[in-house]
Amino acid sequence: MLVIGIAGGTGSGKSTVVRKIMEKLPGGEVAVMPQDSYYRDSSHMPIEERLEINFDHPDSIEFDLLARHLKELKEGKSIEQPIYSYLTCTRSEETITVKPCHVIIVEGILILSDPKLRKLLDLKVFVDADADDRLIRVINRDIIERGRSVNKVMERYECTVKPMHLQFIEPTKRFADIIIPQGGNNHIAIDILSKYIEIALRKKDKADI
Repeated sequence: MLVIGIAGGTGSGKSTVVRKIMEKLPGGEVAVMPQDSYYRDSSHMPIEERLEINFDHPDSIEFDLLARHLKELKEGKSIEQPIYSYLTCTRSEETITVKPCHVIIVEGILILSDPKLRKLLDLKVFVDADADDRLIRVINRDIIERGRSVNKVMERYECTVKPMHLQFIEPTKRFADIIIPQGGNNHIAIDILSKYIEIALRKKDKADI
């Protein structure tokens, strides 16, 4: 099993990179574990407090559960991945069954900030993008997908997203084996990464023969 971690700032294009990699690989060979699924459940909090959660701070993520699930997949066991809703800031009672695959991609802004998780990654990737480009993507995403107003998005960006990026996310770039500038628009870097995975899969197939 090859475990790849793909990190980068909010709106950097991580999900696009993951999607384009999966489009180039055989179906059923890759499973994705989004960091977003492992945000802590906040159903015990009033809705007003939930809406003020700092999603860009490492404490908001249940890294122990994410690391445990990744270990179980590496051991050949299936896991029940949580489902998290940004609209309610709670976890669903339902889960998604994830089965072991030849390639596991762990994707999220803070995955390189946790030492335990880093040790489980065979390849660490950081998707880089200009701050202005990231801000535009954040505005579009939060308005369309999370139902927030422009003013609320801008306030959140200035108060949490930007300072948290500088404090917790940008410094993790030093842990990366590969840095992809220009996010999902860097087709050459995505092709190189996809070829690396394809070679790893071929080696795995030969080893199984």
